[in-house]
Amino acid sequence: MAHSVDGFMSLTDRLRFFFGPAARLDSSSPVVHRHDEFEQASEEELSHFIVETDSAGHHYAVRREDLEKQG
Repeated sequence: MAHSVDGFMSLTDRLRFFFGPAARLDSSSPVVHRHDEFEQASEEELSHFIVETDSAGHHYAVRREDLEKQG
């Protein structure tokens, strides 16, 4: 297995020499985040929960309806 990995790495090194280094995005540019339908549905579903933290620092989710019933 190690021989095949070494062979693959050698091949990619030769290809890098022929084609040049891999194109990289500008790391200083901001990330464009697009909301799709699935993400909007997830955000809607998660909006029904509130994150609580107990005295030991553990985080857990509580349904808003449950808090309203207690309150």
